[in-house]
Parts: sequence; structure tokens; C-alpha cells
Amino acid sequence: MAEARVPSLRNRDKTKRKSSVPEQKVEVRRSARRRRTVTAYRDGDTLVVLIPATMSQAEEAHWVAEMQRKLQRTESRRASPARASDEALLMRCAQLSRRYLDGTAQPASVRWVPPMRTRWASCTPADRTIRVSERLRDVPSWVLDYVLVHELAHLRVAEHNAKFWALVRRYPKTERAIGYLEGLSAAEGLGISNLDED
Repeated sequence: MAEARVPSLRNRDKTKRKSSVPEQKVEVRRSARRRRTVTAYRDGDTLVVLIPATMSQAEEAHWVAEMQRKLQRTESRRASPARASDEALLMRCAQLSRRYLDGTAQPASVRWVPPMRTRWASCTPADRTIRVSERLRDVPSWVLDYVLVHELAHLRVAEHNAKFWALVRRYPKTERAIGYLEGLSAAEGLGISNLDED
């Protein structure tokens, strides 16, 4: 969520209005309670911008554009460089293995694959390969890192047992990432509950 302060404005009734910006749906919500801040967040493929009710059309246009830029910068910083290519994904796995698994989980290959129906990613320990669903290209980097650590842990322990989860939980954002993926699955109606069924 992005937020910015604006000069103090008078109250008006709360109204909701949709406007359009090229290449992106935008919903502008005006609020009489909001006086000094503009806030924006994504709701699916729509950018929702919350503004004071007293803003002029010119101020609204300025703040919509500004909040689009802020969110774009934030999302770009959060996106993992590993999304660029299979080679970048393999390099990220090497870094994560060194950091969380003592460098002992070394895949032979890691690659992006077309979206899977029931999984975010999969691992075949016998040939040391990891496949990651294209659906994860745009998730925050900490979520992708969790998925990669989860799959790397399978190179050491195939089953989802206590030893496996002890390895995975070395990654500090494990629970948060699981929650994010469960929310993403529900929002998109995918029926993917977690990575427990690799």
C-alpha cells in the first residue's frame, strides 16, 4: 500500500467513482473523513486510490498518476531478480541453499514452467530438478524465496516430515509466505492450498 500526505481539505460526502488510466483499471474512492492523505493499493487487477472528497479533478489526476508510480517502484523493488530467467532462478537457489541449507541442496536445474494446476512448484530429487510455476513470476521476492527453499529442502528430505519442515523453517518468512500463497490461491480460485503436496 502506498500513501502520501496532501494539504488539509474540507469535508464532503463520501462518493465512489471509477476512472480509467491506460493499461490499468483504476478506482478512485473519495471520502469526507480523509483530509490529508492519499492511499493506494491493488485489488486484483485494479488500482484503488483513496483520496479526500474535496480534491479537484486536476488534483485527483495528479495523485492517481503519482500513486501508480509509487506502487510500481515498490513492486519493482519487491520483485525477485530470479524471475528474469531460468539461469537467474538457478543462481537464486544457490544463494538460498548457502544461506539456509548450509549449501547442501544443489539442484541440477531450476526452470520456469507453464502454470501447474495443483502446485506452485515441484521437485524431483532423483534427478535434482526443480520446476516453478509461471504464476509465481510476479509475487514478492520473499514469497518466491520461500517456494525455492521449500523445493531445495526436498533435495535433502523427500517427505514432508518433521526433519523436512525443520529445514524449511530456517527461512524466516515461511509462515507469512504460506499465508500469502493460500490467499493468492483463494483469490484466483486455483485450489492450491500450499506446497505440501509436491
